[in-house]
Amino acid sequence: MKERGSRGLGAQLSAICMALLVPLACGPCCAARAAEPDEPAETGKTAKTAETAGPWNAGARGNPYGRWAKGPPADPSFFPLAVWLQSPRTAERYRAAGINVFVGLWKGPTEEQLALLKRAGMRVVCDQNEVGLEHRDDPTIVGWMHGDEPDNAQSLGKGKGYGPPVPPEKVFADYEAMRAADPARPVLLNLGQGVAWDAWHGRGVRSRHPEDYPEYLRGCDVASFDIYPVVHPSPEVAGKLWFVPRGVDRLREWSRDQKVVWNCIECTRIGNVKAKPTPRQVKSEVWMSLVHGSMGIIYFVHQFEPEFVEAALLADPEMLAAVTALNRQVLELAPVLNSPGPPGVASARSSDPAAPVDVLAKRHGGATYLFAAGMRAAAVRASFDVKGLPAKAEAEVLGEERRIPVAEGTFEDAFEPYGVHLYRVR
Repeated sequence: MKERGSRGLGAQLSAICMALLVPLACGPCCAARAAEPDEPAETGKTAKTAETAGPWNAGARGNPYGRWAKGPPADPSFFPLAVWLQSPRTAERYRAAGINVFVGLWKGPTEEQLALLKRAGMRVVCDQNEVGLEHRDDPTIVGWMHGDEPDNAQSLGKGKGYGPPVPPEKVFADYEAMRAADPARPVLLNLGQGVAWDAWHGRGVRSRHPEDYPEYLRGCDVASFDIYPVVHPSPEVAGKLWFVPRGVDRLREWSRDQKVVWNCIECTRIGNVKAKPTPRQVKSEVWMSLVHGSMGIIYFVHQFEPEFVEAALLADPEMLAAVTALNRQVLELAPVLNSPGPPGVASARSSDPAAPVDVLAKRHGGATYLFAAGMRAAAVRASFDVKGLPAKAEAEVLGEERRIPVAEGTFEDAFEPYGVHLYRVR
């Protein structure tokens, strides 16, 4: 869940956050697809190959942004790393942390907000209001956006409860209007946790209707969603980080890989005073998302409880340092992530079928890259089979200062629970 908020609105937004989150812990819940509580569903299958079944072939066509004249950069070295609804006055600090896009501007865009972002060299995806359209030639704006989470039940006003979600046909009509006003930029649609979790009752009368989502996706160019398992109040989701890549998989499946997929990542306690993501969990969620084909990350950085902090990431030195290092790693590997994914390159097999390791394979600059993520909270060993290598090769484990011999295209490594390893093989 994401909230639209800004400085001075802490109490109001905290109330909204709790109104949506707290009932979830008390109501009847069941796991995705009415299956076993920890069923892997679409996410995490043993011996996953890098190109299996379309949705697993991340970035198959390379950097997707060249189709828009004024969208995000088509430069292979660019990869969207965003924050949700932050004050432009913090843009320079976020830029120092590796953030290169703001998503959403409170009651904006305004002239002042755009001027601050431009001064900081920060791009933005924002509402297509009158000020925004007056800046059609401003490279600061790289995309337009719908209102947040139209797939959720919509407020009828203070004290009046909630009505049904915004109909998909209304989202599509709004998309057509935005495209007509400016076809040079993509339109982003951010959806709620129903993307990954069918039992989310916050969709009201459309709960357990995942068939709505392919219709919603007609109304965008970039599709995003949010679910925050570390701080989630429901035991059906709490601690199960695999719900994040599961949502990425579903967006890619529902759109038949015709939409660019981004997703949101938790990095604060949001509204849960008893739980907060660790740097390792944030890294796991980001890399699981990328392995499963996300082409953009949006960090949710607000905190609502025990007190409202709009830029809670900037107020958390440990997490800020970890996210900065993580962003640096992603950006260093952006040319690899943006390169086409050749079919049939690699597969991974876990020592525990209930705790698979998923892998994304790329070839770039004369090397084969494997990005691998453990999909469950269990320690396992994974064996990798890589095609097209010489009889003897070596896997450099990026960021870990170690190397693994590769014989006849095969090597093994150990994974901690939800562990991540990135390999350059040559």
